[in-house]
Amino acid sequence: MATSDTLHVEVVTAERSLYSGEANMVEAPGALGQLGILPKHAALLTTLKSGTLEIRNDGTEETFFVSGGFLEVSNNRVTVLADTAENAENIDEARAQEARRRAEERLKDVRTNTERAEAQAALDRAINRLRVVEITRRSGRRRSNV
Repeated sequence: MATSDTLHVEVVTAERSLYSGEANMVEAPGALGQLGILPKHAALLTTLKSGTLEIRNDGTEETFFVSGGFLEVSNNRVTVLADTAENAENIDEARAQEARRRAEERLKDVRTNTERAEAQAALDRAINRLRVVEITRRSGRRRSNV
């Protein structure tokens, strides 16, 4: 249960729940820019773009890659309904590098605007997954036991 200086956070995809716990702050990649959510935040519903989702609580930080979705803030609760999401620790860097390479190759051979949009979206996802890995590596962060 959220206290006056925390909020309750849920991160879910269609397949599973990735996080459920308290936080002092949530940072998310909103469609119109980076969002910072603190306890007692006003009600909000927004779309998410591909990027880094960070959940901070008392010195620990949980970092995720999200590929898009929705974020809702209501009654000191944050719910992230992600299209797909991965904990930073679970991202296979070699696989993400390969996905980036494939997307770059696809971009060279596009014939339609639809193909271009799909290839660009795949490239953006791969780059953002790699960014999450790099952020986690640089900070030396480790997953909390939530």
